[in-house]
Amino acid sequence: MAKVMIERHSSQKIKMIQNGFLTGLPIMFGYLPIAITYGVLASQSGMTLMELTAMSVFVYAGAAQFMGANMIAIGAGSIEIIIATFVLNFRHFVMSLSFMNRSKNLDLKWKAPLSLGLTDESFSVASLHTKEANEKNGGYFYASLMLTAYLSWVLGSVLGGILGDVIPESLSMSMGIALYAMFIALLIPSVKVEVRYGVIAVLAMIFNYLFSMQMDQGWAIVCSTLLASFIGTLFVKVVEK
Repeated sequence: MAKVMIERHSSQKIKMIQNGFLTGLPIMFGYLPIAITYGVLASQSGMTLMELTAMSVFVYAGAAQFMGANMIAIGAGSIEIIIATFVLNFRHFVMSLSFMNRSKNLDLKWKAPLSLGLTDESFSVASLHTKEANEKNGGYFYASLMLTAYLSWVLGSVLGGILGDVIPESLSMSMGIALYAMFIALLIPSVKVEVRYGVIAVLAMIFNYLFSMQMDQGWAIVCSTLLASFIGTLFVKVVEK
């Protein structure tokens, strides 16, 4: 009887892991090309393969990594990069709190590591699968989902870093357009919901242009981001769902 219960318990874990992996596959296919592009651009900005991979392992924030690689390329200091990354990823505090609130039934041992694996994409997908949080071994589902996304990002970064060393520089530099394309892709869905988000983005560009004439480019990015975000809190409507 005990053997049957152990086998059933193990099969439930495996099923949760499989479901989490299958649910995370679309994120993986979306992450791989972007991560490869990041790796190429980071390599071209002067980062070694180990450095750009370490950034993916420890930072794990696509937009912030693109921005960091760009700031390294323009010679920004480490303090500027850290502050800009903190500001850009401040939303993760809100996402983590929301995820913890929806996952009250998960054991505490799951919550801390899972909160570290949250990204915009994994948070969105996890938000569509709330019933697993109330099921036995539900933590394995979310862990598998987030690990699938995380490992694909790290693997893509490594591949991009290797490609950055072998493909012609003229070709790799043309991939810099991916940075702007990614930010536009992130911005458009928000603008379709509320056009004022687009106004904030335009304000940030104007502030960055003005600040860059008075200070280093890295600090100009930090100051323009903070000022545009502060203005945004004054006139962006909060949508109640």
